[in-house]
Amino acid sequence: SKMTVKAVKMPCTSANVYTKVPDGGWGWTVAFAFFVVEALTYGIIKSFGVFFNDLMESFDETNSRISWIISICVFVQTFTAPLSTVLSNRFGHRLVVMAGGLLVSTGMVIASFARSVVDMYVTIGVVSGLGYCLSFLPTVTILSQYFDKRRSLVTAVASTGECFAVFSFAPAITALKEQIGWRYSMLSVGVLQLGITACGSLLRPIVIREQEEVKAQPPEEPTETKYMLENEQTCTSIESIDSGVDITTSPSNVPGKTKAEPKSEEPKQHGQNPVENNSTPPEPKTKLLDFSVMRDYSFICYAFFGLFATLGFFAPSLYIIPLSRSLGIGKDHSAYILSGMAIAEVFGRIFAGWLLNKKPIRKIYIELICVILLSVALVAFPFASGFWGLMICSVYFGFMLGTVAGTHIPLLAEDDVVGIERMSSAAGVYVFIQSLAGLAGPPLAGVLVDTTKNYSSAFYSCAAGMVLGAVFLSLVRPCKTGLCHQQQQQQQQVEESTAGPPPELPDDFIDMDIGKAENSGKGSDSV
Repeated sequence: SKMTVKAVKMPCTSANVYTKVPDGGWGWTVAFAFFVVEALTYGIIKSFGVFFNDLMESFDETNSRISWIISICVFVQTFTAPLSTVLSNRFGHRLVVMAGGLLVSTGMVIASFARSVVDMYVTIGVVSGLGYCLSFLPTVTILSQYFDKRRSLVTAVASTGECFAVFSFAPAITALKEQIGWRYSMLSVGVLQLGITACGSLLRPIVIREQEEVKAQPPEEPTETKYMLENEQTCTSIESIDSGVDITTSPSNVPGKTKAEPKSEEPKQHGQNPVENNSTPPEPKTKLLDFSVMRDYSFICYAFFGLFATLGFFAPSLYIIPLSRSLGIGKDHSAYILSGMAIAEVFGRIFAGWLLNKKPIRKIYIELICVILLSVALVAFPFASGFWGLMICSVYFGFMLGTVAGTHIPLLAEDDVVGIERMSSAAGVYVFIQSLAGLAGPPLAGVLVDTTKNYSSAFYSCAAGMVLGAVFLSLVRPCKTGLCHQQQQQQQQVEESTAGPPPELPDDFIDMDIGKAENSGKGSDSV
């Protein structure tokens, strides 16, 4: 059946009211907005490695201290995720994303005038980090509400925005720095990020209201005729008052009319008009933040997966250019390696979305396989040598990163984790838990690099975190099935305790009715 919008067509400020999840419609516009938001948030974060060496030379700082810029940014972005959920539920996704775009642009523009690395901590780390959170999380949440059957595929394709951004921004910013310097290049990036505000204006709210279907009932036989036929066929007596069952052929005792008749007569006795009870019950108020997900063992395991897997998300993109420079590869070729990683990530996201869209398939197990293969990719980096060796590892890592990074948040909407009803709150808590790894990951890799004087140690630390994440991800499904089984047992116990014992019937209950039926049958034969 063709999906129609029940609400009157208004400008983008009005909400879309559907009778069920549209799997399209205005959702395609939201998907495009999410594509651009991804490009201007995570795309810029992953491309920040092109400024790495320039900041070290300008501020005369070490790897670990420069790494704290992205570390604080990622920490603030993930730590304030519950705040983003609360503000979105209170003021709507549109206003929150538009405000986030302003913060992102403001922080990046002010950072271009920074005189120390501490200024970068405040501008990019705190201001832009908060803006990234307010921009990204509400966008992916509302996009999941517009799609059901195509959710995995659409979200994966739309999330390729960051890949195209890394592919295009890394060489473009590198070339721009050669012309105008890193400060004006960073200023240009900040101005470009104002596009997040425009994308936020496209996030029209969605309301799902189920349409009640009135089924036409077939015409019924007259009540008197139906009950007379039943009595003749079964030869049962309608005189069963002695057995405690009152059966008559009057319409007041017909099933389905025993409750309707007194209700229609009562207003007449009191001189009132009958009131139809057709109004729908009031909808319950939406919680600003539902912490009940913390009692779900499957969600706790999934959150720990995100905590450790985050260690492997940002460090490779941050350290791939310094690693290539340490191997004697030029600036231009180093940027191409990062671009190759981005292109492979595009195909990885699309492949994951296509695969997860297949049914029947257990999506959580596909995610687990991708995480294990991603761990192998991280271990392979230290063994690479030369331009093509790093390019092969980067392409492999980018493809596997795309399969995981583009699906780990939308998978919260699956029943194996929390479901679509609690996804908004679950996403806020999930990203909040990731904040610890986002804060510790890049600086930990920087300390290891400064201690060992080898960039390979950074990739080993990322691989270790990814392996731990795979262990917790493998426990999500067993915890969910065990919890559901436990809830079913508790529900059965409650039902058994609340259900009283069956009513006791007199011993001569059946004998009395059978006797009366035989007597009435003999009387009719004698007549």
